[in-house]
Amino acid sequence: MNKDQVKGQAKNIAGKVQEATGKLVNCKSQEVKGINLQVEGKTQEGYGDAKEMAKDVHHAVTHPAKSHA
Repeated sequence: MNKDQVKGQAKNIAGKVQEATGKLVNCKSQEVKGINLQVEGKTQEGYGDAKEMAKDVHHAVTHPAKSHA
């Protein structure tokens, strides 16, 4: 897990809390800010996922498994 994945998850959780708080106090602007933070978090987490996938592909290409045939 890389820092983008961790930060993205944290933003997503914070956004959910902010959205729920906005609903609880009936404040649409807080709800929207929470939703926007969730989107930002999911985007950053997706970027982190892509980085991990690229790292895995690079490792697979540069260190291919040896055949035992």
